[in-house]
Amino acid sequence: MDVPVESGLQGQVELVVGEADTAIAVGSGDVPVLATPRVLALCEQAACLAVASRLGPGETTVGLRIELTHLAPTHVGSTVHAEATLERVEGRRMLFTVSVSDACGLVAAGKVTRVVVDRASFLAKAR
Repeated sequence: MDVPVESGLQGQVELVVGEADTAIAVGSGDVPVLATPRVLALCEQAACLAVASRLGPGETTVGLRIELTHLAPTHVGSTVHAEATLERVEGRRMLFTVSVSDACGLVAAGKVTRVVVDRASFLAKAR
């Protein structure tokens, strides 16, 4: 499978934090602030957007590895911006640098590794 992507591709997403995005709502804590699993989901969404238009018919990317440091809490009603930059391509593996920021600064930062797969073959292997 030839992966037609190159370093430097970027994807961005924005979210106004709602009650459904809190640690209480997703079960990852008992505080009404942006949940770490939602922060991670935003990073993966940005990574997917960075390369989506470059994938071939029937191809998609799936998560392989996540390294994320959640540095600061974000209140409901605040806007966060997630960005992913493709740093390196190794065969079908793609390594992204990710960050999430709000009006006060950096909320989270890390690395996301995704792998290009054939969607049908991947789904056929699901248990």
